[in-house]
Amino acid sequence: MSVESIADRTFVITRQYDAPARLLFEAWSRPEHLMKWFGPKGWLVTMCEVDFRKGGRFRMAMTGSSGIQNTPFGGQYLEIQPNRKIVYDNAFEEPGSPKMIVTVTFEDAGGRTTLTISTLFESLAMKTEYLGLGFERGFGSGLDQLADVAGELRRKEQP
Repeated sequence: MSVESIADRTFVITRQYDAPARLLFEAWSRPEHLMKWFGPKGWLVTMCEVDFRKGGRFRMAMTGSSGIQNTPFGGQYLEIQPNRKIVYDNAFEEPGSPKMIVTVTFEDAGGRTTLTISTLFESLAMKTEYLGLGFERGFGSGLDQLADVAGELRRKEQP
């Protein structure tokens, strides 16, 4: 039996935003913001429960063009460093559903932020399945929408 390395089970997305880390962190930590950007364009977050603290839980569900809400997913916040890092686990609410651990880092450089999302899948098979189903494209679409939310938050704080 072969052992699957962490590197083989990990998928990383990096994006740069014209917004300070604190605004992006806020967009990741509050349900009213998550509902505007999380998930692929065209898939509305129609349920969003967030207890944003270490050990707290979150639960979300999305609804596509069919109007039928998909299976909820969620997990627990494992680590939170304000404006710097969020680590959480995540799985669909189905018996035996595999889990992933997501690490989000925020690197602020003069009001611009590099956001890195590292997803550690439970197995290489899970990673292969999710990437095959459009995980990268869907997450990327959500991150495009995050830029809009960050811009909106930035405009609200300007005099």
